[in-house]
Amino acid sequence: MPGTGSLFKRLLVGRAMRSDRLGETLLPKRLALPIFASDALSSVAYAPDEILLMLGLAGGAFVATHSWQITIAVVFVMVVVVASYRQNVHAYPSGGGDYEVATVNLGPKAGLTVASALLVDYVLTVAVSISSGVQNAATVLGFVRGHEVIVAVALIAFLTAMNLRGVRESGKAFAVPVYAFMLAIIGMGLFGFVQHFTGTLTPAESASLTLVPEGGQDVTGLAAAFLLLRAFSSGCAALTGVEAISNGVPAFRKPKSDNAAMTLLLMGTLSITMLGSIIALSQWTGIKIADNPATQLLRDGTPVGESYVQHTAIGQLAESVFANFPVGVVFVSIVTGLILVLAANTAFNGFPVLGSILARDGYLPRQLHTRGDRLAFSNGILILAGAAIVLVIVFKAEVTALIQLYIVGVFVSFTTSQVGMVRHWTRHLRLERDAKARARMQRSRVINGVGAALSATVLVVVLLTKFQAGAKYAILAMIVLFVVMLGIKKHYNRVRDELAIDWDSDKPMLPSHVHAIVCVSKIHKPTMRALSYARASRPSFLEAVTVDVDPEETQALLLDWDRHHIPVPLKVLASPYRQITRPILDYVRSIRSGNPRDVVTVYLPEYVLGKWWEQVLHNQSALRLKARLLFTPGVMVVSVPWQLASSQGAEKDWIDEPPVSGSVRGGAL
Repeated sequence: MPGTGSLFKRLLVGRAMRSDRLGETLLPKRLALPIFASDALSSVAYAPDEILLMLGLAGGAFVATHSWQITIAVVFVMVVVVASYRQNVHAYPSGGGDYEVATVNLGPKAGLTVASALLVDYVLTVAVSISSGVQNAATVLGFVRGHEVIVAVALIAFLTAMNLRGVRESGKAFAVPVYAFMLAIIGMGLFGFVQHFTGTLTPAESASLTLVPEGGQDVTGLAAAFLLLRAFSSGCAALTGVEAISNGVPAFRKPKSDNAAMTLLLMGTLSITMLGSIIALSQWTGIKIADNPATQLLRDGTPVGESYVQHTAIGQLAESVFANFPVGVVFVSIVTGLILVLAANTAFNGFPVLGSILARDGYLPRQLHTRGDRLAFSNGILILAGAAIVLVIVFKAEVTALIQLYIVGVFVSFTTSQVGMVRHWTRHLRLERDAKARARMQRSRVINGVGAALSATVLVVVLLTKFQAGAKYAILAMIVLFVVMLGIKKHYNRVRDELAIDWDSDKPMLPSHVHAIVCVSKIHKPTMRALSYARASRPSFLEAVTVDVDPEETQALLLDWDRHHIPVPLKVLASPYRQITRPILDYVRSIRSGNPRDVVTVYLPEYVLGKWWEQVLHNQSALRLKARLLFTPGVMVVSVPWQLASSQGAEKDWIDEPPVSGSVRGGAL
């Protein structure tokens, strides 16, 4: 029978899948859209709030005048970026996405810059999406308020479990809420447009309030321009997640590139439609969002005070549009909270795949390149979840604090990959002679060139407006990750070079002699098995050694040795300071120093135990000695196991069912 841990794992993750079933996990467009586009689609739930909040710092009149301008600018950037990434998925369908584009066309350092930016951004996506969803839920579910961090951590754990079950399974589970959110927002938009043009649209709850500038003074000149840039950079949060599809092309069904490009187009169209409708309805209903509602919002000339609860733009719109249909309000609130939580699922699909590619290239530990029981990259999923949980706890699940770290990484990857695509097309144009193919490549190069210029502009704006607000921490994390990955690559390269065989100078040579030593503490079954195995291996010289820690026990051991006529000489090593490891190490080194071409083989009898707490009570001396011997040149260490009764059946947990999902699958030895 499997152990408790194995049963829990089977319930949590499901039954293991054979490697030849990998094709069954590939996604049709109807599932790929909610899996890979949920982040980009969900951003319309908070991007309008960020735009209105930034503009609201200059007062209500500023919002009414400039919200459409900012929205049009964001929509234009989104159109260009989506068009640019459609070129990416056709040119690089292997799933490396921005990392592969930058590495191939701009060099490994550029690729590593993109990779570090994307890895940080994926972690932030989970933290921001989950925190935003929890905060939205807190406005409807009173019991969540005050426990946001605990709820957020529980939701991350739930998403982790779902993704460990496999990409296809998580897609099926999350498809309905994503499509329900699209239906809710587009339906609300259509209903609201009809009401507006028929004159029946109800004003928002905040429409009767007056939004005054922060500090009470109007913003003009350079300050106004800077505020517009801040609003634009915050609105560009709507573009996060666009790159996820280019990283996930291998997960699509064939034709992979065509299906990924179509999903990108659908995602961009839906995002633009929903964002535009929310901003339009926000203006028509008079919604006001303030950074500090207690002092900036006035009712009859008096601040509303701390008791006022400021709802999100979508929440206020739902109450206005569905003023006579409460079910609509509840439906919009529920699906909005769900989509914000499920938006994190995009990162759970992007981060492990990118981590696997980086591990394959030697920039991350090899274990990230292994697939788990359900053919997902389980180790990457677990690392992403752990990092996101740390961020949620540190920032107390506050979206306002986390959002300042956001979108820097994604525009670093946008800019670098689009510059790489320009070089890609330029390189191919030098070799292409077909007129139609050249025309297509030139058109693609223009699209990617515009995308590169626009992304670079947005990146500069984001850095200028958000650096002090928190973006510097995201940049620092990218730098640290970049340096760490370079260090890992250097380590793997150094190990590869050390292990490589030079067949001219490293010809295999047999040792002159094999000097075998069996470590003995007392005469019992494990000792006799170790002696028998050592004798069966027929070394050049065989002896047993014991360390004289207690003279009485040593003398008793010598008497028993002689009485039982054990045919192996026993050497006693003196230990005046009652150490065990040091005398054996010194003796082994003395053998090696006199005969450098000899090999010393040390046999260590060890108990095999079934209970974790039994490990604490046994084998400690052997483990310490083994650890030291492994660092001694010319020494081979042989563990001779003796299975105790408690170990019977325990091997199933370690052989049939690996203790960590994905720990022994795939990758290089």
